[in-house]
Amino acid sequence: MDFANLVDQLNAGTILPEGIVLTTLMVIVIGDLIVGRSASRWIPYTAIAGLLAAVVALYLQWNNPNPISFLGAFNSDDLSIVFRGIIALSTAVTILMSIRYIEQSGTALAEFIGIMLTATLGGMFLSGASELVTIFISLETLSISSYLMTGYTKRDPRSNEAALKYLLIGASSTGVFLYGVSLLYGLSGGETQLSAIASAITDANLSQSLGLVISLVFVIAGVAFKISAAPFHQWTPDVYEGSPTPVVAFLSVGSKAAGFALAIRMMNSAFPLLIDEWQFVFTALAVLSMVLGNVVALAQTSMKRMLAYSSIGQAGFVMIGLIAGTEAGYASMVFYLLVYLFMNLGAFTCLILFTLRTGTDQISEYSGLYQKDPLLTLCLSICLLSLGGIPPLAGFFGKIYLFWAGWQAGQYGLVLLGLVTTVVSIYYYIRVVRMMVVKEPQEMSEAVKNYPAVQWNLPGMRPLQVGLVLTLVATSLAGILSNPLFTIANSSIARTPTLQTTVISTHIPAKEQNRG
Repeated sequence: MDFANLVDQLNAGTILPEGIVLTTLMVIVIGDLIVGRSASRWIPYTAIAGLLAAVVALYLQWNNPNPISFLGAFNSDDLSIVFRGIIALSTAVTILMSIRYIEQSGTALAEFIGIMLTATLGGMFLSGASELVTIFISLETLSISSYLMTGYTKRDPRSNEAALKYLLIGASSTGVFLYGVSLLYGLSGGETQLSAIASAITDANLSQSLGLVISLVFVIAGVAFKISAAPFHQWTPDVYEGSPTPVVAFLSVGSKAAGFALAIRMMNSAFPLLIDEWQFVFTALAVLSMVLGNVVALAQTSMKRMLAYSSIGQAGFVMIGLIAGTEAGYASMVFYLLVYLFMNLGAFTCLILFTLRTGTDQISEYSGLYQKDPLLTLCLSICLLSLGGIPPLAGFFGKIYLFWAGWQAGQYGLVLLGLVTTVVSIYYYIRVVRMMVVKEPQEMSEAVKNYPAVQWNLPGMRPLQVGLVLTLVATSLAGILSNPLFTIANSSIARTPTLQTTVISTHIPAKEQNRG
């Protein structure tokens, strides 16, 4: 193989966005070493600029006629482009909200942003990985960086405890996932590319093999941990409560999006012969996640724990699109994650702002907040109502699209359960809104009574204000002007050959056989 042919097969241009993020990471690390602590004035904005440049590079690669690169290890199709964009955007918004928080905690900002960019790289590569070794290395890059960020505020014992729990449970889930992947490797006769694995298993007529079923269960367990689906959610409440809030914001959007991208690719590329089996397992996970997440959230007194259980419930809703297994189902997943990015990060931005000003995240302490901070009250109310699915906000259209896709695919029980648990979720979201808005001045909490004057000119507060307004506008307008996002979601699925093949050759015949 000559050099020109090798370069052509590597097709390295597909990872230009990741290259931009990696270059930004190196600039930040080297700049911090050379300049020192004063570099914190420009480092966050360099990171955000690099992430936005990566999003532009992703946009320019849209509908790439030759998406396969690195001899089949990476697939830069439109589906991976959308998920990589969601991860990069979530990191950019998270950095905006983290500047003041990290500086006030007394830890180094440059190191924190460096670790977060490393996690972003892992998530972006994971979204396009189509080979077992690439998947595992990307997953570990994301996971190890997440463990480091979780325990970043070393002086806080809750952060240390959260990091230890996350590390122990995460290492166990990685071991389970790796065992499932190793079974796939063995059953396929030593193949590592997902498409080659599926072909080898088909040729060997191993669709009824017990080993393949065990492999499927172990892989789903690893994925379920990443998306914090019940019953693999045990780490979520404790890690969310103990971690620095910006880290929780990233885990709830960026890490979850990477997990769903992995689930879609693994289930459709490696396990097309076991569609009924993986649909059944994911149905059980979705039912447990929706019920447990939304019911337990009712009893929470801490905002971070409430949002932790809320994210478990949201994962259950998104799984409806995966279980549907149709073009509309996958498109509804993409659309919901696009709007979830803004409404969830908006809620965490408000939580950070309130915590910085009062030092507490207890729900009862939000009582009467409207009297002291109308902007924060407005933003948090809109983000929470959007998460609950109140029209005409973005979350309403996201849920409608998911439920419609599930109904079209015949998942009637799942959709009805989703509707019931959505009503439950609206109760605990509106409880916070009512507490902030309706309370009389004399019922104001002690934290709000002592609420400091709103000063946006303090160091690190302007980026937080930008993040607040950005997420508020996006959450409000994404519902009313949702058509462009619908188009992106539908196009990303329609132009992804592997999904089209699976939808046409596997899902539709299976449904027709069931009807017959």
